[in-house]
Amino acid sequence: MDDKLNVTLLTLGGFAELHKYRYLYFVVIFTLYILILCFNSTIVCLIWTHKNLHEPMYIFIAALLINSVLYSMIIYPKLLSDVLSEKQTISYPLCLFQGFSYYASAGSEFLLLAAMAYDRYVSICKPLQYPVIMNRITIYVCLILAWLVPAFEIAVSFVLYFNVKLCSFTLTGIFCNNSIYRLQCVPSVVISIYGVVTLINVALLPMLFILFTYIRILRISYNCCRETRRKALKTCLPHLLVLINFSCFIVFDSVIIRLDSDLSKTLRLTLTFQSILFHPLLNPIIYGLKMNEIFKHIQTLLCQV
Repeated sequence: MDDKLNVTLLTLGGFAELHKYRYLYFVVIFTLYILILCFNSTIVCLIWTHKNLHEPMYIFIAALLINSVLYSMIIYPKLLSDVLSEKQTISYPLCLFQGFSYYASAGSEFLLLAAMAYDRYVSICKPLQYPVIMNRITIYVCLILAWLVPAFEIAVSFVLYFNVKLCSFTLTGIFCNNSIYRLQCVPSVVISIYGVVTLINVALLPMLFILFTYIRILRISYNCCRETRRKALKTCLPHLLVLINFSCFIVFDSVIIRLDSDLSKTLRLTLTFQSILFHPLLNPIIYGLKMNEIFKHIQTLLCQV
């Protein structure tokens, strides 16, 4: 407890393995952070500046990549500072804010992927009604809900955390996530139940909706010509790759950490790094390579450079 500021300080664990090679880790993490910002920002700028990309699908992709940038900005500055620090600490309120921002961003990703799945469903299964259904109002509503709904639900859970009594002041991870749950003296039933409800609302239900829409797309495409099947598979595959990749990290974060499973510290650290380093870097690579229109503009940009 810091008496001067009257703020509870938490110690971030998981850095013992980094101490010996901390400068090397700093260079690697900083390089990946710059790549994440550059890759995501480049595709967002391409979508913004080219009118042929001003379509619902590309607008949702831009929103998803902006979300990846925000996701990274929540984690990386503090992480880079901690890698170089002799002692890694964070105040409890700041830890709650980092956790709130992290999970709100993750929830937004699922809802944005659900909006993209719905867009593909209408485009492929109801092409004549597509301009009417996916109008500007629909796009704006989807974007606003995708960012506000998770933020509101996660904010309620972290307000509940302010009133809990802490008996442990060492987090097992390298940033504030579900490991906050392990700090309580007595696990709160209310927080646990609300956490499960929030997980269902912002992750499980959107995931089921995405799977349902893609199954419908595949069933309808199967009865169409070969060209339609090829087009459906080509446009849906990037979204499915992003969904599978992100879902694996969320399962690790939400289930394994919460249950305090017997994973080695090295494996836990490796999986945590994968979730914060590679996921926001893979999104622009997947969409940049798999979406033809975006890939053409990237090629043009590289030729100009």
